[in-house]
Amino acid sequence: MATTVQESTPLNGYVGFDTITQQIEKKSLKRGFQFNIMVVGQTGLGKSTLVNTLFASHLIDKSVSHVIEENGVKLRLNIVDTPGYGDQVNNEDCWEPIIKYIKDQHSAYLRKELTAQREKLKAIDVIVLKRLVEITNVIPVIAKSDSLTIEERAAFKQRINAELAFHGIQLYPYDDKEYYDEEELILNTSVRELLPFAVVGSERQVVVDGKAVLGRKTKWGTVVVEDEEHCEFIHLRNFLTRTHLQDLIETTSLYHYESFRANQLLAIKESVSAAATPAPSSPVSSSSNSSNGPIPAKAFPPFA
Repeated sequence: MATTVQESTPLNGYVGFDTITQQIEKKSLKRGFQFNIMVVGQTGLGKSTLVNTLFASHLIDKSVSHVIEENGVKLRLNIVDTPGYGDQVNNEDCWEPIIKYIKDQHSAYLRKELTAQREKLKAIDVIVLKRLVEITNVIPVIAKSDSLTIEERAAFKQRINAELAFHGIQLYPYDDKEYYDEEELILNTSVRELLPFAVVGSERQVVVDGKAVLGRKTKWGTVVVEDEEHCEFIHLRNFLTRTHLQDLIETTSLYHYESFRANQLLAIKESVSAAATPAPSSPVSSSSNSSNGPIPAKAFPPFA
């Protein structure tokens, strides 16, 4: 099987992507590294001494989790011992607890990975949204958006909007050309481009540059709720209170309530019509000498 060697394309000037290794190194140093070690062996073989010697520290006698640092590189070291291994008279299947522990750790890591990554809407979210948009204005938000990078946030928004479009879920603000004028349509379009709003909430004040602001302090820094570079809370607040408050009220009344009202009145009308329609009657029998008009057949015994 022949392979094709792709030739390098010469550059006309310095671009800067050769710094990617430095970027990776910088990010890795900032995050640190995690290393898990399990020591397996009978008691008295020198497992603890070996680990302490490997990392030039007195580790095992202290605890099972450690953070050690060397030349600016942080290493989160987790040490798992296996006390009692091989110390019994009958050591049949003595490895089973070790195998089970490792598999349990894999399962726990997978669960954490799946729950931490917000890949898409859950099935229940789609069902609920479909039901809600029929009766009220729905405005989606991404909570705790500071847990996402700018790139992750943009990608997450794109996935959510793609799913909403796929399922035909129309969110507020609407693009009804008969109801909105051109200026309002332009404003609504600019708002829809921000959906879902990436927000951060906090009821506490923190001091930033000598000024008290709403925010949260984390080990990465301070998240300021009203800073547009940190989140889109200020856009959400302006949207709800300063640009679309009256429209939210009107669309609730003119669209959703009127639709509900019409459906209810139609249901009442159909119910009344059904009640007013006479039920099919049974055949009526009368004798020739009856002078008071027809009498319901149920008043007579069956004819012989």
